[in-house]
Amino acid sequence: MYIYAIKSKIKNYIYVGITQDLKERLHRHNSGYEKTTKPYAPFELIYCVEKPTREEARVEEKRLKTTSGKRFLRSLLN
Repeated sequence: MYIYAIKSKIKNYIYVGITQDLKERLHRHNSGYEKTTKPYAPFELIYCVEKPTREEARVEEKRLKTTSGKRFLRSLLN
């Protein structure tokens, strides 16, 4: 499972998610298929890590969605 973070190229927005097929998931975000991210497309990948199980991926996803996690992701942009 992949944990990923994408940043909108047009607005100040970062989305964090998990998937098994990162390439397809990014395509869906950038093509406007995902309701949550459609208004913020297009996106660029800013973070990705692979975990062996869905449970471990979910723990990392939750961590990245916290204030300190978002701060970490924004630090990658500078």
